Amino acid sequence: MRYSDVNIVRDVPGRMSRIQTITSTANPLLREVRRAISRGERTADGLCVAEGFHLLGEALRSGREVPTVLTSESAREAVNRQVGRLTGTRTAVLPDALFQGLASTESSQGVMALVRPAEWSVEDVFGGASLVVVLDGLQDPGNAGAIVRAAEAFGATGVLFLKGTASPYHPKTLRASAGSLFRVPFVAGLDAALARTTLLRHQVAVYAAMPYTGVQKLAGATDFVRRCAIVAGSEGRGVGKELHGVAEEVAIPTLGVESLNSAVAAAVLLYEARRQRADDEARRQRADDETRRKRQGAA
Repeated sequence: MRYSDVNIVRDVPGRMSRIQTITSTANPLLREVRRAISRGERTADGLCVAEGFHLLGEALRSGREVPTVLTSESAREAVNRQVGRLTGTRTAVLPDALFQGLASTESSQGVMALVRPAEWSVEDVFGGASLVVVLDGLQDPGNAGAIVRAAEAFGATGVLFLKGTASPYHPKTLRASAGSLFRVPFVAGLDAALARTTLLRHQVAVYAAMPYTGVQKLAGATDFVRRCAIVAGSEGRGVGKELHGVAEEVAIPTLGVESLNSAVAAAVLLYEARRQRADDEARRQRADDETRRKRQGAA
């Protein structure tokens, strides 16, 4: 193993960022990162691999711990400007060719952060006025990440990744979420039977996103103001029978196409949920204001 400390940078009193050099493909850290990337999992230390400056910035903005940052030699100065003042973050510098062989993207930015994700519970996912997204066998990590991004954008309380769904820690899932996975509560690895029990226990309405065939309830006629869950099925088979049995079919009317991409459909339904809830909040606020004015007038 060729792994050596080459510099220690102290930027401000009491804060230190250790910079190290790795030049061997056999380095244990690189082997562990390579394994995590190829399997779409966390490292043995429970860290997820986030590639690119955007995800590094999102992890820091979200308050996530970033114990290690890997950088190519050519991106070293830019990385140090971003993390050089952080306490407890070590920077590992790799030759450009070695870094490119490690990265999962063809056009790598030369930076890869090992991020400790938050630990969420099922109760976190169902918090408040529940608006839960359930990913049931959705295998494309890009679609899964895009749905998490939409979930954050439209106020979902959390996401359930069922068994058979792309891992939330897959680098492509993280990239597609654009950092939302660092903030949106999620739980991964539930089987369909346990997910069904969990949904029933929390007494939420369950809506299964389905292609429109003329018999499903349309999204605009569906009550998303109530505590509810939206189930997005796999690209091939759709929503599995375990959850389909407790769900009401909901569809988005389309023109010229039979169905929408899973991520697009989920985003449309989440937008509709947010629209309905915002309208309901506005109505409640107007009613409260009117009641207040009447009381003041009577006084």
